[in-house]
Amino acid sequence: MQIEKLEAGFVLSHKGQVILRHSFDNPTLFLGAGSANFDMYRGNFDITDYVIERLPMRAFTIEEAAGKAIITFSAEGQDYIVFTAEETAEGRLKIAFTSKKPEMNRFWLRIAASAEEKVYGCGEQLTYFNLRGHNFPLWTSEPGVGRNKDTYVTWQADVKDRAGGDYYNTNYPQPTYVSSDKYFAHLQTTAYADFDFRHTDFHELQAWDIPEYLLVGKEDTFAELVTNICGVFGNQPELPDWVLDGVILGIQGGTDITIEKVNRAKEAGVKVAGAWCQDWQGIKMTSFGKRLQWDWQWNKDLYPGLDTKIHELKKEGVRFLGYINPYVLEDFPLYNEAKEKGFLATKEDGSKYVVDFGEFYCGVVDFTNPDAFEWYKGVIKKNMIDFGLDGWMADFGEYLPTDCYLSNGKSAEIEHNNWPTRWAQCNHEAIEEAGKTNDILFFMRAGYTGIQGYCHTLWGGDQCVNWNIDDGMPSVINAALSSGLMGNGIHHSDIGGYTTLHGMKRDRELFMRWAEFSAFTPIMRSHEGNRPGDNHQFDSDDETLAHLAAMTRIFTHLKPYIKAASKENAETGMPVQRPLFMHYEDDAESYDVMYEYLFGRDLLVAPVYEQGATTRKLYLPADEWVHVWSGETFTGGWVEVNAPIGQPPVFYRKNSADVALLSKIAEAADYKA
Repeated sequence: MQIEKLEAGFVLSHKGQVILRHSFDNPTLFLGAGSANFDMYRGNFDITDYVIERLPMRAFTIEEAAGKAIITFSAEGQDYIVFTAEETAEGRLKIAFTSKKPEMNRFWLRIAASAEEKVYGCGEQLTYFNLRGHNFPLWTSEPGVGRNKDTYVTWQADVKDRAGGDYYNTNYPQPTYVSSDKYFAHLQTTAYADFDFRHTDFHELQAWDIPEYLLVGKEDTFAELVTNICGVFGNQPELPDWVLDGVILGIQGGTDITIEKVNRAKEAGVKVAGAWCQDWQGIKMTSFGKRLQWDWQWNKDLYPGLDTKIHELKKEGVRFLGYINPYVLEDFPLYNEAKEKGFLATKEDGSKYVVDFGEFYCGVVDFTNPDAFEWYKGVIKKNMIDFGLDGWMADFGEYLPTDCYLSNGKSAEIEHNNWPTRWAQCNHEAIEEAGKTNDILFFMRAGYTGIQGYCHTLWGGDQCVNWNIDDGMPSVINAALSSGLMGNGIHHSDIGGYTTLHGMKRDRELFMRWAEFSAFTPIMRSHEGNRPGDNHQFDSDDETLAHLAAMTRIFTHLKPYIKAASKENAETGMPVQRPLFMHYEDDAESYDVMYEYLFGRDLLVAPVYEQGATTRKLYLPADEWVHVWSGETFTGGWVEVNAPIGQPPVFYRKNSADVALLSKIAEAADYKA
């Protein structure tokens, strides 16, 4: 840490990187007071803020002692806040904030920037990869349908369901960004935040509370930087071995249908690792489509004999996966038990509080109550792990309402962003205590700071069944890359997307292209969608089955390669899907490339994400790249290659240590159109 005192200001740097640049005319800090309103409708939030005052903190004093710099900011002759800056034992810069004015609940901090700097991260961002030029409100929520106010789908979703969303809406926000200058900055807060990257010479980090601290890590390489980041937030465990044995098929409808569909897929040559049956506990039909019965135990009527079939499938190499979320359906057994024990969030007066999830109501399990937390872990252990499930979707971490009351006495507004991390911890500990961390896979869409050490894998959420860059297949690529830089290096998505509304219906081409993309991700998993009858499915015709079979042959062929990348992610934080600049730092072009990525060190993947396209223009960093399908070698720059269905643009590095494996991808596919 270095601090340079100026005549009317100061400059605070870390390892040569200027972090704070303060002067009387251009203060680095503003404090204020405001009153917010959070209007939630089925996980979508309409948020407004009335700012009562915003004061520039121009005046300051600096004291240096014992390796610390203590900066006291004042206004109108009164001390408002104290910054205590020091270098941690791990070599990071930490600036702790101590408020002297309890009434101040709005915070704006300006981090020094340059015009050339690129910025990434802020959790999982889907519309933009380089975040420069935009601001990003950070509040976990439903991301919305369409996520672009200029599109018809978003307009329809807004008019009919208040659910259109915008470019910044995400299940997984995080108040952390990564700079092209090879540093990260993290604001420790669970309050509503907004990171603004629209200014040339500073980034403004806003929070609706006084944060605990700012943490900055600076390294010489991006590889070292992601390791540093995981040193703060934790590492995902390695993938269970069985996950790499094929696709996890999303199937609904009962025991017989599940076995029938698995067998048909296997007969067609599809490598099947698992059957994911989200309706294992029963279904509820709503106007949105097929929903689930949120009482987390085996439904014997819909899945007769599952208690024995689940073990028979496992012997055949097919794992069975289910579904759970942190809410319990009103007037069903788990709800009644939780209510009786006082394990549910309440209204201010202690009376019943339920949440509208779309034509049904649920209680909120209060994870701030240690006894409730342990009880819900017990539900997972008994009803899921002991029953024989080898994985599940842990859904809906982003729904905590801001007007419920929790046992720890904290405002639900402050707890809201932290809820996904609490939910991930509940699942992780249940699995860990059962001794199954290496064998059970659970996946979440919601996240926040600290999820990295608990959530085994993210999935991209409920994308539209279309090609839209904001909320369709292309958005998942940005999602994987941005969240990967935050330490979530295992990421995947629903093959074919999920949301089927407002005229959107999944067709065969989209399913096939999405399956191609997923073959070059750490996990292959399909989903029928919210309206299965409107969507093309993996078994809708023989051609789709043959295509999926070829993609699973590629995926399983790459098992040793993906397994090694998963291990590297667990040990160092290096994501499996990586931005090009991760290994080509001197390539200026690579910092702005979207919709392509490095899969491990030695594969470059550029999915076809435009409807009807049979070619793809893409960028190759300077190296020797061999086109998987033609065998042609390229040495870098912008190129265009043929990309018929079944041959997604994929290249391997000629001098890879895994060239013997990677050079046989086309042979492994054995795809016949």
